[in-house]
Parts: sequence; structure tokens; C-alpha cells
Amino acid sequence: MVRSALLAVLALVIGSRPIRGDDAAQTPIATDRPAVADSSLVVPPGSLVVENGFASSFSHGQQSTDGSESLLRFGILSKTEVRFTAPDYFSTPAASGFGDLAVGLKQQLGPTLGGFDVSLIVSLSLPTGARAISSHGYDPFAQLPWSRSLSPNWTAAGMLSVYWPTESGRHNTTGESTFLIDRQLTKRWDAFVEYAGDFPERGTPRHLAHFGTAFKVTPNQQLDMHGGVGLSAAAVDHFIAAGYSFRWQALHR
Repeated sequence: MVRSALLAVLALVIGSRPIRGDDAAQTPIATDRPAVADSSLVVPPGSLVVENGFASSFSHGQQSTDGSESLLRFGILSKTEVRFTAPDYFSTPAASGFGDLAVGLKQQLGPTLGGFDVSLIVSLSLPTGARAISSHGYDPFAQLPWSRSLSPNWTAAGMLSVYWPTESGRHNTTGESTFLIDRQLTKRWDAFVEYAGDFPERGTPRHLAHFGTAFKVTPNQQLDMHGGVGLSAAAVDHFIAAGYSFRWQALHR
């Protein structure tokens, strides 16, 4: 399945058209955070977007933290970006250490008929983390983020995903669905409310209510704050988080 998805993405990449890197300055930064659903848009060619954040979660009376949640996205064609997820540092009551890194590719498929923006993301997590944190497996995942403008100030969005995390030495196929409504409060400031659900092949579903806001300090910088509340016994009780993202025009055409 993963091989077929990669071949499909490569076919789309061949049909993509390079554009001027300087055009990136004309559009504001579009990040994959702070929502669970990723952006349905890719990074402009020649641009590097670096997204970072920290989170603190609480479950069954115990606190866990993680950071810096760094994701690096680099635009290589008009509708294609490469992605690198740096190892995140986790501190939990049971163990602490760095998690696994991941590499991936994002291909923008939209805009489509009906006004939808859609992208396909394929990634692979590599077992590079600490012994107590790493999954100890090569874990592929595929994501399909989408969005549609409802009016000048309202947007509906979401993401359908399939993950194959390694648990107890074997992959546990997990589906995920998200849906959010975003409100543009000012030209630079927006807020959203989101539902996210995970549905593992082995285990109990996890449901989450998620709320957040983002403020674009400049067209190339963004601050965000968000939090969530678990809606099922298997989900985290609640969490709070904040982040900072920036875009740098690395190459000019």
C-alpha cells in the first residue's frame, strides 16, 4: 500500500511546475500546526518552514511534557514539499528521552472542483529514539488533509489518516479522522475548534475536543496556543501547548 502511494506521488511530482521562489513573499505562512489536521497547502518552492512547539498533558493525575515538536518543510516544486520531523523529547513519569525521527513528502492535489484544497502526505518514521521511547520499528503513515472556504472569514477543514505504529513488535493499524471549523478574527489572527478521533485495530478508540488560535506576527512568523480535552477513557485527560513557526526563503529563482 505504501509503495503504491509513493508511486502515485512521484507521478504527481513529475507533473508539477516550478514557480518563482520570490512569490512566497506575497502569501502569508501556512503551517501544519496547531491543529491536529495538517494544512492542505504546501510550502512555496525554495522556502523553508520550521515549526516548533511544547506541550504539557495530564492523564490520570500524572503530567507529561514534550518538545520541541520540530517539523521542517521545504518546497521543491509548485505543489511538492519534502518534510523532516525532528526527534521530539518526551518526559513522562515512566521514562524520558528522544522519540523517533520521520521523513516524508507532501503533494498538493487541489484546488479541486467544488473549491476544495487537498494534499497527500506519505511519511516513514525511523527507529532512532531512546530505548524507552522509540517504537523500535519502521512505521509508515499516510495523511489526506483538506480544506474548503465557506465565506471570507469561515473555513471547514479536516484530515483522514492511516498509521502503522509498531506496538509490542508488530504494527497496529490505526485510522484517524479530524474535522475543524476555523474563524478568521482579523487579517492576522484566527481561531478554531476541532474534533479528532483515533481508531486502532487493537485497543480502544480515543476521542479529543481541541481548541486553538494562531497569530501571524509577520507574513513569515506565527505564534500559536492550543489545548484539548479527552472525550473517552483512553484519551488524555487534557493538555495545553504553544508554538512558534517561521518561514525563510532559502532559494531564489
